[in-house]
Amino acid sequence: MQSHLPERSEFVEIAAPQCPNCGLALVSFPGTEDGEVLEIEVQAYRRVIRRRRYRPGCTCGCVPGIVTAAPPPRLIERGKFGMSVWVSVLLDKFLYGRPSHRLLQDLADHGLNMSPGTLAGGLHALAPLFEPLDLALVGKLRTEAHWHADETRWAVFVDLAGKVGHRWYLWVFHSRSVVHYVLDSSRSADVVEAELHSVNSGFISCDRYAAYKKFARLHPGVVLAFCWAHQRRDFLELANGYPEVSPWAMGWVQSIAQLYQLNGLRLRAGDGSAERAAHHAHLQQAVQRMADARDGALADPLLGQAAAKVLQSMAMHWAGLTVFVDHPWVPMDNNVAERDARLAVVGRKNFYGSGAQWSGQLAATMYSVLMTVKLWKLNARTWLSAYLQACAANGNRAPPDIDAFLPWAMDAARLAAMRACPMGTRTLAEGIDTS
Repeated sequence: MQSHLPERSEFVEIAAPQCPNCGLALVSFPGTEDGEVLEIEVQAYRRVIRRRRYRPGCTCGCVPGIVTAAPPPRLIERGKFGMSVWVSVLLDKFLYGRPSHRLLQDLADHGLNMSPGTLAGGLHALAPLFEPLDLALVGKLRTEAHWHADETRWAVFVDLAGKVGHRWYLWVFHSRSVVHYVLDSSRSADVVEAELHSVNSGFISCDRYAAYKKFARLHPGVVLAFCWAHQRRDFLELANGYPEVSPWAMGWVQSIAQLYQLNGLRLRAGDGSAERAAHHAHLQQAVQRMADARDGALADPLLGQAAAKVLQSMAMHWAGLTVFVDHPWVPMDNNVAERDARLAVVGRKNFYGSGAQWSGQLAATMYSVLMTVKLWKLNARTWLSAYLQACAANGNRAPPDIDAFLPWAMDAARLAAMRACPMGTRTLAEGIDTS
């Protein structure tokens, strides 16, 4: 039962072990009746650093006076809050989505008082430490061949010349190795162009938003794989909005479910096997039947306008919807990016965006770093503690070689250490308590 956790033994004794009838004492019996209860303990403490001083014991004059041991590195110069506090702040806000004022109240309940200004100033000081990581993530993203992409609104309460309102957009791009978020004041194709700069070929799983279409037109080697979950949603909305065609619309929903089933059977079959070839043929036939049914329905003069609009959209995007047929490794939907965006949506609901442009950029960077860490199944607290300790040791700057913190550059031993529970952080962080 979670034997990796440290053990604290408690012995429970009977106050007066005696026979209730005659009153004679009970005799101790070897062994104990054991049970376990899992507990968690969070405690703020003052880390008092007492640096030893030395005076020369010789007369050669090489040591001019009193020598004091060097202070341990601090993450923020002259900052009074230690590494473990900032690890908790970053994880609490950007991985768990809790508003800062709730975190400050929680810390205060544990006896540690931090002002909102100190919190904001600390985050502002930490932001540059993660910029090299962000550049490394986007660099790796551009070397891969398939990306999921999506965007969601994000409020940034700054006034920009020529921009009305505070609605910005948080974009997410998810490749095999990287999850990368981009904050931008616009929702234009320029964001995709900048994120996938120098990319001329590959597959983008996305919805039917025009920015992705424009990017694909400018880069003919890029193929858009449109999302069947969005197509399915069109039929569900049609069924809800027009009850008279609900059975017809739900029939299409069932046809889409069949495509998912057939594709799943194909993917589970051995690569190059006769079984996979058979499932592939069945999938091709089902796709063709759906196309024939679509064209036949569109030719029906009695088809309602709302139903026709859904089928016309399907026909317009058919090439992108069927990319998965000839490229089995391309998913049928864009649910991966939708799930990635959920982290930002939770943050948006809880603390409603960012009050400054730098804090918005920090949010995008931290979402990128932490979600990539989670993609590789690393322990976020272990990884972040080790990285911030390396920054402190480098004089409050990012470590000169960040490869040690990039999952795809780690060897098996390093990956295993970073996947360990936080108790392993003490070794990685060179003795600094990060609990």
